[in-house]
Amino acid sequence: MNEEERKAAAAAYKDRKVERGIYAVRCAPSGQIWVGSAPDLSTIQNRLWFTLRQGRNSHQSLQEAWTSHGPESFTFEVVQRIADDDVGYVRDRRLRDLLAQWVDEFQAIRI
Repeated sequence: MNEEERKAAAAAYKDRKVERGIYAVRCAPSGQIWVGSAPDLSTIQNRLWFTLRQGRNSHQSLQEAWTSHGPESFTFEVVQRIADDDVGYVRDRRLRDLLAQWVDEFQAIRI
């Protein structure tokens, strides 16, 4: 990759549309569900799976289930996307409220 292509790739990455929202991680054998919010839904699954494979995820129950049941037992889903129309503090508050709502609805563990 030459310098021009590298700069174009970096510019495209910076200009991409970031989707914020709520996601769920499910473990089929145990029936457990973990729900979290993310400022960028396109990157959160890779980050979670990486920390789980390394045995360093900060959510103990999720890490224990991953170790017990293996990665093939887990699914990731986007539960709700939010528009990026709001100001930062309003958007953050909305994400917190939606996270609490989905944790209650799924009877899930909050990430």
